[in-house]
Amino acid sequence: MSMAVVGMIAGMALAFAGYFGGFGAFLLVAALGAVGYVVGRFLEGDMDFGDLFRPRERRR
Repeated sequence: MSMAVVGMIAGMALAFAGYFGGFGAFLLVAALGAVGYVVGRFLEGDMDFGDLFRPRERRR
């Protein structure tokens, strides 16, 4: 599935949550989506837990 389709589905889920559940539901769906994204990247091997806690190197 392309990233555009995934983004569209995520946007529709947020829109439904915001419309039917209010702003609190919108925030809950957004936070759970972010957690799911991080867990999915970790399970696919694209990300390590160290990437979340290690500061990025600054390039000058």
